[in-house]
Amino acid sequence: MRIAENVKEALKNGLPIVALESTIISHGMPYPKNVETALLVEEAIKKNGAVPATIGIIDGEPIVGMSKEEIEQFGKRKGIKKVSRRDLPIVIAKKEWGATTVATTMILAKKAGIEVFVTGGVGGAHRKAQQTFDISADLEELAQTEVTVVCAGVKAILDLPLTLEILETKGVTVLSYRSDEFADFYTRHSGIKMENIVNTAEEIADVIKAKRAFDLKGGILVANPIPEKYAMDDNVINGAIETALDEAEKQHVSGKDVTPFLLKTIVDITKGESLEANIHLVINNAILGAAIAKSLAERK
Repeated sequence: MRIAENVKEALKNGLPIVALESTIISHGMPYPKNVETALLVEEAIKKNGAVPATIGIIDGEPIVGMSKEEIEQFGKRKGIKKVSRRDLPIVIAKKEWGATTVATTMILAKKAGIEVFVTGGVGGAHRKAQQTFDISADLEELAQTEVTVVCAGVKAILDLPLTLEILETKGVTVLSYRSDEFADFYTRHSGIKMENIVNTAEEIADVIKAKRAFDLKGGILVANPIPEKYAMDDNVINGAIETALDEAEKQHVSGKDVTPFLLKTIVDITKGESLEANIHLVINNAILGAAIAKSLAERK
């Protein structure tokens, strides 16, 4: 594993660091929007006093803190594998390029010693998961890997109540930032009431510190709703999701191809509105992630 020099320095000096995934670059958005967004997110983290560390795999080598040039290559390159825990040893052994999912980014962030990780939305239980057993490995990773994940909830194409039930069963600490409803990715209104509401980055840092001090296994999920001015109309996005799900079923899309297919189809249906919402929610998460990392650094 290669750790960028600026990230090494930050780790050595106890400075705030925020990890970022690379699936959003290779599978989440088209070029050049993917590269522009990745760099905007890094810039937001820097402006808010933390060091960004985008994580990806190049020629079988996990990299924590990709350079601007590497991010550009990632954005342009075709056929990059989407890598979860099960795929990691294969991609490393075969010296392939790999985009890290939430699960793999958590693994590599933990190995590097980074507590805070920012993404758009985490994976979870797909709709009809009771029949298909299509449940993201992200939930298993949250149950066993000590990393705090800041997100805008789970991806909107999923079954939110079932995902939260699984997280509860696995003992994952879930916090809702300044909202009594669970963040619903493109919108602020999931209708799912939350118990554990936090209003500051300092409160979140205290929860992280308490969990780690007590040596409790697993991650922490911070649900950060999309800002009101970028949130989509509930009816518009829900209609687009239903249409995309029907299309995926017709085309027999399955496995790890489901999420990229659905997200692209939703972008097409909403004429790019969902893509803009996605960009703004990730930047919003980056700002909160940087604040949490700073609070943790101050406590250490």
